[in-house]
Amino acid sequence: MEVSPHLLIIDDDREIRDLLSRFLTKHGYRVTTAKDAREARRILADARIDLLILDVMMPGEDGLSLCRDLRSKSATPIIMLTAMGEETDRIVGLEMGADDYLPKPFNPRELLARIKAVMRQMKASGVLPERPVSPPPRP
Repeated sequence: MEVSPHLLIIDDDREIRDLLSRFLTKHGYRVTTAKDAREARRILADARIDLLILDVMMPGEDGLSLCRDLRSKSATPIIMLTAMGEETDRIVGLEMGADDYLPKPFNPRELLARIKAVMRQMKASGVLPERPVSPPPRP
């Protein structure tokens, strides 16, 4: 039985977490959400995550700090999704270890395309095992 890739959405905005969770689940992904870096670290300690979608501006530890720390320990792909969309913000996010950076507001279909692209790159480089996305569940 093939297992769908497991995504972790880390964002302090509940509406964004819920929207993305529903959207990505419909497209065949398993999704777990976290409201902040502390909760994300607990999840990462207990679950195998294939890709992270990470907000920059969160209470407590910010997304850039979490990204830098995670990158020092893991090659798990990270897509930054944030309201901080200026050119320098994107450059800093990528320099901290993000694999891609998408500013808010965003189109969920573009995020989905970026998730697929980053995962293809990681599979081609051998970072992620070949695991096809399961087809979306039938209604």
